[in-house]
Amino acid sequence: MAATIREKQIASLKRMLNLNALPTKASLQEPVWKVLVYDRFGQDIISPLLSVKELRDMGVTLHLLLHSDRDPIPDVPAVYFVLPSQENVQRICQDCQSQLYESYYLNFISAISRQRLEDLASAALQANVVSQVSKVFDQYLNFISLEDHFFTVRHQNRDAISYHAINRGDVKDTEMESMMDTIVSSLFSVCVTLGTVPIIRSPRGNAAEMVAEKLDKKLRENLRDARNSLFTTDSMQAGQFSFQRPLLVILDRNMDLATPLHHTWTYQALAHDVLDLQLNRVVIEETVDMGTPTTGSRPKKKHKSYDLSCTDKFWMKQKGNPFPEVAEAVQNELEAYRSSEDEVKKLKSAMGLEGEDDGAISMLSDHTAKLTSAVSSLPELLEKKRLIDVHTNIATSLLDHIKARKLDVYFEMEEKLMSKQTLDKSLMDVISDPDAGTPEDKMRLFIIYYICTPSVTDAELDQYAISLEGAGCNLAPLQFVKRWKAFTKMAVAPSQYGGGGTKTVSMFSKLMSTGSQFVMEGVKNFVVKKHNLPATRVADALMELKSNPETDDYRYFDPKMLRVTDSSSIPRNKSPYLEAMVFIVGGGNYIEYQNLMDYVKTKTSVAGITRKITYGCSEVFNADDFIKQLTSLGEEKG
Repeated sequence: MAATIREKQIASLKRMLNLNALPTKASLQEPVWKVLVYDRFGQDIISPLLSVKELRDMGVTLHLLLHSDRDPIPDVPAVYFVLPSQENVQRICQDCQSQLYESYYLNFISAISRQRLEDLASAALQANVVSQVSKVFDQYLNFISLEDHFFTVRHQNRDAISYHAINRGDVKDTEMESMMDTIVSSLFSVCVTLGTVPIIRSPRGNAAEMVAEKLDKKLRENLRDARNSLFTTDSMQAGQFSFQRPLLVILDRNMDLATPLHHTWTYQALAHDVLDLQLNRVVIEETVDMGTPTTGSRPKKKHKSYDLSCTDKFWMKQKGNPFPEVAEAVQNELEAYRSSEDEVKKLKSAMGLEGEDDGAISMLSDHTAKLTSAVSSLPELLEKKRLIDVHTNIATSLLDHIKARKLDVYFEMEEKLMSKQTLDKSLMDVISDPDAGTPEDKMRLFIIYYICTPSVTDAELDQYAISLEGAGCNLAPLQFVKRWKAFTKMAVAPSQYGGGGTKTVSMFSKLMSTGSQFVMEGVKNFVVKKHNLPATRVADALMELKSNPETDDYRYFDPKMLRVTDSSSIPRNKSPYLEAMVFIVGGGNYIEYQNLMDYVKTKTSVAGITRKITYGCSEVFNADDFIKQLTSLGEEKG
């Protein structure tokens, strides 16, 4: 099985931190001490992948931002990891002139232009530090790996390539070109890091087609230059070859506006929707009593952040599961931990055994062995306790949101709307209920209803609009979605979200608060039927080479083919794809990602090889971010 995108990116970063040589046992035991200098983009790429401890193990004593005030450290090499922008290059030239470090290893996140390379060279000449500039590398790491199968283009300055930026009515051609180039640069970096040239499919007539064309051209140009190609046998590491090339499906966010607005029910997507989950770090708000006996109780809000990394086994196992299951799993973990803790306590008291008879002495030695094993497992036990506390706090915070905003009601209604089931209660009741959620929650629900219902009359729409305004909603997002529904040829067909739905099972009462159980009253537990969202359905049709009216018209690009002819729209391969990347131009989310991961699990392996799908997007946004972007678009004069 080929290594994942995250593993490949970590390997590239470790090689870079080892001064662009492959890390060896010797270099890991006695690393060269160095300073790491990065810009905000470099920081975002490294932070989800390498912890401070891992950086220290690689010999990084200090990690500093390029544009911060930095003191000279003249006897230490510096590894730079920055975008090749003009201001970054100028600042590096300034560092050389100030002779801040002993030597400079310059690593650019994406390829540096010839002009800027010449600027660097002349600055090094003027400062007389040419011999100190040890290496200049194009790293092609211009993307952020959040998970083994999930990447995004950027986190900093992502507004520049957001859904709003791409779909603005007054967007200039030059701005559009620049946005598409940014996305293409990132996808090109992904291909270089994975060492594969994919076959590209995209729909026609939108931003996704522009990205596909530009990426095809960029890959083609690189393959044509045999001496400098990044995909030659030499530059490919062993084990990267497979008999079949992967498929890259580039889609446009406009194909599906309902999914990003959907209230969700799985742990990771819920944390992203209602808490502040960014770059694998979640921030929750806790109320702390700051009172004293004299002043009395004074509650104060405190923010706590937790890293949700791949080393957290509980997170890796539960992040795709429905929230109620996660709640029970936390409770079970807590009970298992308490029984281990009790055992250690019992053993400690048993160590007080004293007596002359052989039986007592043999018991003592037996207890000593047990205690030794208990003590050796203590660090593991403490780490387990730390993770239980983390997930207890996150789950408690999520439950507060679910109860306060009746998110389970929204989830159930939206699932039914998207799978064409009849609703138990009317939409108007939920919109006019002052206790059911925020104005944004109501707007999200109504837009999903509006998208998934083929015929909503103007009179009905006006009636709902009055009700939404009464509930405090800004109607601008609806204005934009109306224009989108009128203009888009792909007005969402009723079958678009088919096959899902929910069934409510008995209430459940197993959930924890810190130290004690509390009842999850009034919150439903769903058995969710698995269904494929639009992006997953497109991926399925293209990977399995199924005939599908939705995808039959998709463009086909093969950068390895010498000539581009019109017949290149005909797929060449006859066997289904085993590997695919699905990339969304205009932003993606954890709901779509999880849906693709669930889909892969249902696929049987072919000749012992399991299928693999990697999900990517130009930015990761949650429903609140998306509503804000739709509001801005709706407020434009249409």
